[in-house]
Amino acid sequence: MSEKESENGNSKPHLIFAYGTLKQGFPNYALMQDLITKNDAVFIGTFSTRQPYPLVCGPHGIPYLINIPGSGHLVTGELYSVSRRALVRLDEFEGVSLGYYERLPVMVVSDGDGGATVETEKEAEAYFGHRKFGERLWKKNGEVGMREYGEKEAGDYVRKVDRPDKRNTILDQFL
Repeated sequence: MSEKESENGNSKPHLIFAYGTLKQGFPNYALMQDLITKNDAVFIGTFSTRQPYPLVCGPHGIPYLINIPGSGHLVTGELYSVSRRALVRLDEFEGVSLGYYERLPVMVVSDGDGGATVETEKEAEAYFGHRKFGERLWKKNGEVGMREYGEKEAGDYVRKVDRPDKRNTILDQFL
């Protein structure tokens, strides 16, 4: 985070739990790298959700965390501390204003990387598949999810610029 933000106290950092293409080594990590380079994000570590959630892939191999607590698995991802400016960019990237995702609170627990022997619990936010289609997507996947978005799933991911019909939105595939 920039020193100016920290000094004037106008913007407290937000914790974001990244579980899909924004993780290190995955298709959209360049955005997180850019935020880190501009001092708008800091990697904290590997964390998992405190309670199970469905994590599934939808059209174009896009990962969606579904807000149905108690279903699915404990989901593994990365925790970042981000500035308000970074949050605006992430909301735009995730299509929050378009109804693709919604940023909601989630409790996460440290996976003990970095030599920590004590479990660390934090309240963060994650981008969940929007409620307009989330439950339908979970059912469409046979109510079978995954613990972690990995290399296999990333191999099925189609970047926005490479998607066949630019006129249709992701929502068109669900509604």
